[in-house]
Amino acid sequence: MKNNPLVEELKNAFNVSREIFAEARDNNEDLRDINYLNENQHIGHGLAWYATYVESLSQLSNWIENLDNENRLTKLEEGIAGIGAGEYCLQILYGIPMSQNETIRPHELKISDLSLENFKKISKPLIARSSSKEKNRVMKLLLESKQSGIDPDDGLDETYREIKSQFRRFVEEEIIPEAHEWHLNDEYIPLEIIEKMSELGVFGLTIPEQYGGLGLEKKAMCIVSEELSRGWIGVGSLGTRSEIAAELILIGGSEAQKKKYLNKIASGEIFPTAVFSEPDIGSDLAHLKTRGKLVDNKYLISGNKTWITHGARADLMTLLVRTNNELTDHKGLSMFLAEKPRETEDEFFPAEGMSGGEINVIGYRGMKEFDIGFDNFEVPSENLLGEEEGKGFVHLMSTFESARIQTAARAIGVSQNACDVALTYANDRIQFSEKLINFPRISEKLIMMFAETMIVRQLTFHAANIKDSKQRCDMEAGMAKLLGARVAWSSADNALQIHGGIGFASETQISRILADARILSIFEGTAEIQAQVIARRLMESKNR
Repeated sequence: MKNNPLVEELKNAFNVSREIFAEARDNNEDLRDINYLNENQHIGHGLAWYATYVESLSQLSNWIENLDNENRLTKLEEGIAGIGAGEYCLQILYGIPMSQNETIRPHELKISDLSLENFKKISKPLIARSSSKEKNRVMKLLLESKQSGIDPDDGLDETYREIKSQFRRFVEEEIIPEAHEWHLNDEYIPLEIIEKMSELGVFGLTIPEQYGGLGLEKKAMCIVSEELSRGWIGVGSLGTRSEIAAELILIGGSEAQKKKYLNKIASGEIFPTAVFSEPDIGSDLAHLKTRGKLVDNKYLISGNKTWITHGARADLMTLLVRTNNELTDHKGLSMFLAEKPRETEDEFFPAEGMSGGEINVIGYRGMKEFDIGFDNFEVPSENLLGEEEGKGFVHLMSTFESARIQTAARAIGVSQNACDVALTYANDRIQFSEKLINFPRISEKLIMMFAETMIVRQLTFHAANIKDSKQRCDMEAGMAKLLGARVAWSSADNALQIHGGIGFASETQISRILADARILSIFEGTAEIQAQVIARRLMESKNR
């Protein structure tokens, strides 16, 4: 076993930060009551953020220790980990930003001065690693490695590194050269690109081999989603449609439904779309209003849906509706595998009982967003998922772990893209006879962007590993998604700041990256919803 001082520093900081979190949770036991939590969201959500930072320190520690044990640890990874950990220790001590204008501070969670002083003492070596001088030193190491074509080692094994390399080549050759033009023209992702993605196995990554997929783990899905999203989030998100639909069918579908749809989803023959959200409903899916009435072996669907990604070009809708009008909560909901024709030149939805229009968006383009209205739209009764009513909400909730892990992976890709674009610009741009990167505040921004991106990557791998072990991971997935979305936005915003005025021009890549990053804290559960879920799970776990 190696004995790198950083490993010990990270372990010590994690252990004491865990004690601080336990104190905060014990001192806020009233949060176990949902009504109290709802009335005191700043405290409850702040507790969730503290727990996320504690887990981040843990995963940084595991990452560095594993690299050290495998003789793969270099001064670059040490520097990145030290900077990220030191900054997070400082925020634990003095306040964690939950958004641009909300900060949770330790005294609000009733953390004692004695505990904070102890943590300050223990984390002092890490905090020293995040000094301005150290940030600029490590930034030079990073720039040298990038110029040599070497990235920081993220700890993946040989198999995963090969997967990442394969998709990186695809992104560099097929996506990056065209993505910005697709975005500016608000175009669909070209079908020939989707066909190439299909050949690479994107749509069947985690579908079992017996149903035509590759049968890979969720961690592989994270790697692929990150790389594709590094090219363009629309491309990275295309696989999410298939991931959600396939998991719903695997979890709740009959054997006949699995055999009918999974192979076609895996091959890219079928484009799925998730049809869940409704106007005025948002995240409160348990109370949606779209109705399904059984008449002569078919369901007649009526109601309105919104924010349907890739809706017009899709062939299959995973459609959540209320089939029991006597129940107004989640128990009355059912999920359907509703087939539909693709759009034509004249109509978005050329099916009887369907209508709708496009929602214009500032970013996250490539699949397009739609409103859809249903008026006695017919779905055969055999297309009821699992051929059982009332299970729709349960089925949907079972997919949220994977969806949020994948969203965190997409956030990593967006953040990494922002890092790379900003680094290239800062190294090329001359101001006052100096490269931008030689100005300390530019350099410090950049290295913190890279450090936080690595933190989220390790947090996301952790959630995926738990999911792959068949254990519950809604809290860990929520943490990865919560922090990932914040980091992606921060990286994109800082990257635009580094570009200066030109970054505000629509022709620059960074303007697209910024617009794309903004959606990440909204879809698959807003940042506020994620924090609420984490807070509830934290209080539940205390009682076990």
